[in-house]
Parts: sequence; structure tokens; C-alpha cells
Amino acid sequence: MEISVGSNAKEIAKRLGKKGKELSASVKMALSITAQVGVSIIEDRTSQSQGYKDGAFKPYSYAYRLFRSKKKRGTKPDLQFTGQMLGSMTTKANGKQAEIFFSRATESKKAAMNNKTRPFFGFSRKEQQRLSEVFFKALK
Repeated sequence: MEISVGSNAKEIAKRLGKKGKELSASVKMALSITAQVGVSIIEDRTSQSQGYKDGAFKPYSYAYRLFRSKKKRGTKPDLQFTGQMLGSMTTKANGKQAEIFFSRATESKKAAMNNKTRPFFGFSRKEQQRLSEVFFKALK
């Protein structure tokens, strides 16, 4: 499960007046920074029981809330029982795109399952605009 953030190198080159390796290095760094901010957005929003599509997460089932309370965990849906799933979110970037993904297959499967019920792995239009601003600020 992954999210990709792409760039239009020709448009960026026009805006910055940079060429070749200098542009490629700037874009790669900006995409890397943007992806890290994306991870922070997902983690912060998820910890507040908010999805990127339609607001608040669907509540946990009664049985699962009972299980969580017995294990001394909160009953508010934040997708963090052990913290391993969100903790395995990582990024990589090259000169054309950045990816946000889960570094461990088990956590990726967990995320895919959770994302069906409580969509958290993505960005709203407002968040996409914020990431765009981060990207262009990081290019300077």
C-alpha cells in the first residue's frame, strides 16, 4: 500500500530557472520533505480519529472496544493498538516522485484492512494543497 506524490519537472525548471543536476537535486529534496510532512499529516489526523475522506472514523465494535479496554488501551478509534502499523510508515523519493509506504508487509496488510473501514491513508484536497505549498517552499 503506497501513496505517490509526483512533480512536473519542466514547470519547476521554468519557475526556478535551474537546470540539470541542480534542479534534480532540488526536486528530490523537496519531494522528500513533502513526503515526510505527508506522513506527519496522516499520523496526526489518525491520532485524532479522523479520516481523510469523510471526517470522524467509524466507532470500534462493542466487542473490540471491550477488548481494548481490558488491554488498557483507549476505545477511541485511532488505529494504534501497538503503534507498529503507523510506526512502519516511511518514505522514499527520487527526482520525479516521492512515495509513502509501509516498510513491513504485515503492517501494510493491516493498513489495507483498516483503510477499507476507516480511510486514513490518503489526503484531502486541503491536505494536498498544503503538501503542494510545502513542496514549493522546499524548492527555494
